[in-house]
Amino acid sequence: MREFYDAVIVGGGPAGLSGAIYLARAQYRVLVIEKETIGGQITITSEVVNYPGVPKTSGKVLTEGMRKQAQHFGAEFLQGEVKEIRILDHDKKEVITDKGAIQCFSILLATGASPRRAGFIGEEEFRGRGVAYCATCDGEFFTGKDVYVVGGGFAAAEEAIFLTRYAKKVTIFVITEQFTCAGSIVEQVMAHPNIEVHFKTQVLEVGGSDALQYIITKNLDTEEVRTYEDKNKENIGVFVFAGYEPSTSLFQQLVKLNEQGYLITDSNQKTSQDGIYGAGDVCIKQLRQVVTAVSDGAIAATSMEKYMFPLYEKWGIEREVVVSSFDTEEEEDSKQEETGFITQQMKRELQPVFAKFTKQVRVKVYVDESSLSREVEGFVEEMKQVSQQIIFTKEEKQEGIVYPAMVLCDKDGKELGVQFHGVPGGHEFNSFIIALYNAGSAGQPIAPELLDRIRKLKKKVKIQVAISLSCTMCPEVVMATQRIALENENIEAEMYDLAHYPELKEKYNIMSVPCFIVNEDSNNVYFGKKGIEKILEVLEGI
Repeated sequence: MREFYDAVIVGGGPAGLSGAIYLARAQYRVLVIEKETIGGQITITSEVVNYPGVPKTSGKVLTEGMRKQAQHFGAEFLQGEVKEIRILDHDKKEVITDKGAIQCFSILLATGASPRRAGFIGEEEFRGRGVAYCATCDGEFFTGKDVYVVGGGFAAAEEAIFLTRYAKKVTIFVITEQFTCAGSIVEQVMAHPNIEVHFKTQVLEVGGSDALQYIITKNLDTEEVRTYEDKNKENIGVFVFAGYEPSTSLFQQLVKLNEQGYLITDSNQKTSQDGIYGAGDVCIKQLRQVVTAVSDGAIAATSMEKYMFPLYEKWGIEREVVVSSFDTEEEEDSKQEETGFITQQMKRELQPVFAKFTKQVRVKVYVDESSLSREVEGFVEEMKQVSQQIIFTKEEKQEGIVYPAMVLCDKDGKELGVQFHGVPGGHEFNSFIIALYNAGSAGQPIAPELLDRIRKLKKKVKIQVAISLSCTMCPEVVMATQRIALENENIEAEMYDLAHYPELKEKYNIMSVPCFIVNEDSNNVYFGKKGIEKILEVLEGI
């Protein structure tokens, strides 16, 4: 794919979506590139109560509304990873992605920030086995357990309250003498009967045998060192919210950053490079909240408009007017009660995807008498109505199959190495659709060098991916493993909704998602989000 856009936005969080709304509404052709989940990290926040005009919502609902709004005005979206940004001549820039090269006049960098490691002993060793960074993704794994939160900012306070839904008790360790966030959330924390707070306390170490069983802290005033552990020697959970690191490695040689790696911008959100702007958590700022990210995006977009307008006159380009309107069919849908898994809006959005199929895909469905199997059958019945290019067939019971299962095959029934166990709802619905798309069409573009590496894998490998439907990091691992499997018949990729397969969780001591296991070997268990390249490194080393 080699296209020309007025503006390319790198990052699909609130800042990027806000920029897309303003630019698309101003009749500019805009492409938003997001490598993970549209909406960014706010999508894992279950409760947003401080966004002006919206008394209470979730991060997912809020950003999904932003995405639809941008799309209605004509913004386009691409799921892919940006590899490089180049400055060309004649005022053009080029964005190199794993799906191809895109040229444009201006770029908005809205790549956000990722959770920072705290640095205590045992943090890396027990990552995914007791140490976690996302309460929404991993909180349920610690139901009835003692949970410890490391951090004193807004995220630590908010997530500590969220964790009380599951934990027996939540203890917060704050290295400063008070919380560093607004008083209202602090009041809730301090008043909560199931939360205990220790200020001026540093976490030194975590550890245990097979599971995380203890945490050692030091009081910075008294120098007292204390060990916390469950009195019955059960495992514990440690959630780290120690701030964020800006995701700026991609363009650190392109624009100026400060010593901490944050993007330096002026009052118009312009970087040190003409035509390149920044917005959101990736920038230097006093407050990192969704409302400030949205503000950054709007300011950057209006600055980009002023930058681009003279370029059309300079190069004699006649702008194409994009007609935007809100979908009246969607308005009708909103008046009707939606039931089941797939809404009318989702069905309409899927039509152009399935229209690109060049061959039929058969999905073998294996079910038993469980309630989860009944859910899978309901999902399959809805999917049957979406496309004639996908054939679902109920299969006889077969030894060796983990029930329920949906197995992707070609039209003749030859298995393609991809299985889903459970209902691919939530964030995983896109993963399921993309698996079908890659099996039934030319597929998503993939870099030739990666494709060559995939096809050179000669050993038989089985990959089990453990996921949660609420996890925003899981789809990247799911889509990467299933793409590898579809391109190499030696590889099998099986996806498991961990909520329904506790035996998998117990066998491999999984306390965080995403997680993938290679060849059912407890020594080959990997945690955290990984794309095709990182997973290939694992497989090539086996």
